[in-house]
Amino acid sequence: MPQPTPGEVLDDGLARLGLPLAPDRVEALLRYLELLGKWSRTYNLTAVRHPATMVVRHLLDSLAVSGYVSGGRLLDVGTGPGLPGMVLAIARPALHCVLLDANGKKTRFCIQAAAVLGLSNVEVVQARIETYRSRQRFSSVTARAFGTVRELVDLTAPLCAPDGRVLAMKGAYPAAEIGEVARVQECAKVIPLFVPGLDAERHLVVVDMGCVKQHTPA
Repeated sequence: MPQPTPGEVLDDGLARLGLPLAPDRVEALLRYLELLGKWSRTYNLTAVRHPATMVVRHLLDSLAVSGYVSGGRLLDVGTGPGLPGMVLAIARPALHCVLLDANGKKTRFCIQAAAVLGLSNVEVVQARIETYRSRQRFSSVTARAFGTVRELVDLTAPLCAPDGRVLAMKGAYPAAEIGEVARVQECAKVIPLFVPGLDAERHLVVVDMGCVKQHTPA
């Protein structure tokens, strides 16, 4: 029995997520994966190399959080090769995405991929979150593989809009991280995520930053 192509896996996954995308957006997502695979042969940007598996673990895993992204400005902390920020920028052209990472080879890939794909809504910054500053606040902050929820909230609080939210992507239910600090526990929701084709747990911690600031001692 022939194996499904990456395009077929993506089409099926988008249908199961209930996330219809225009054909040019689907094409851009597949082109992004091609670029990531090509660069990874030299720079080892991802350990996942099988194209269909990359669709599930990179594209669909990132797109599963799309419905929780609010507002028009997103900061992706520790973006790596653009996960989930680049994927969300491709799927949502009206969303301005700042992709932040301290690793030069990863930010160089993101810059090149954004140029090749013509993504005018992507800004790539090579910096650590501890030193990054922005004149404009962010309505959403994402992180796929960055420390604990508490660390992410503490470091990004100055960058969030008053009604902003932090979206921390996790595997298994992060009970210890949520219970680590009361003000996060009171202001967070943990949502099980469905990622088509993925045989592993995924959870999204959504933190209301307005609530956090209300519970932060003066």
